[in-house]
Order: sequence, then structure tokens, then C-alpha cells
Amino acid sequence: MGHTIYYNISIQKWYEFTKFINRVCSGIGYQLKEENESLIVFPQKMGVEPLRIKKDGVGFAKTNLIEPEHSIYLLILHSVSSFGSVSVWED
Repeated sequence: MGHTIYYNISIQKWYEFTKFINRVCSGIGYQLKEENESLIVFPQKMGVEPLRIKKDGVGFAKTNLIEPEHSIYLLILHSVSSFGSVSVWED
């Protein structure tokens, strides 16, 4: 059975957030795509869904507890609190 991260996000400093995430993804070798007020983080390992971060809204990504992707997704999502608000939960 898989493991999923859920989140509710509202980012007020969108431009600053996109610069930050771009730098983080570049540093860890993840691809990043910007699309319609959302960012999509593409992991390196199979079995992990891309992380779609909307400027304002809810979302989820199935990580299946595959590391380090699972922990990196948590760190990325919790970093949103520096640019807006976020709540994160898992199952």
C-alpha cells in the first residue's frame, strides 16, 4: 500500500517562492516546470509522483515512502510557510 502527502497552500510571495524552489531543485537535480500558477517538481526515482504546488489550493503526491524523495517533498512543502501558509498531513 502506498503513502501519500496531502497539503493545503496559499502563497502570497509567489515570485520569491518560485526563485527559491528553482534554486533548491537545481541544487538537488530535480526538474521543475512552471504552469498556470503552479510549479511541478519532478523526482528522480520511479514510484514517486511529481509534486504539483499550486499558488493557492490543495493537492497531494504519492511518495510510497521512497527516500529521499519523501523527505524532500516534506521539506519543500513546509518551506512554503516562509512565503505564505501551508498545512501538510500524511497517510
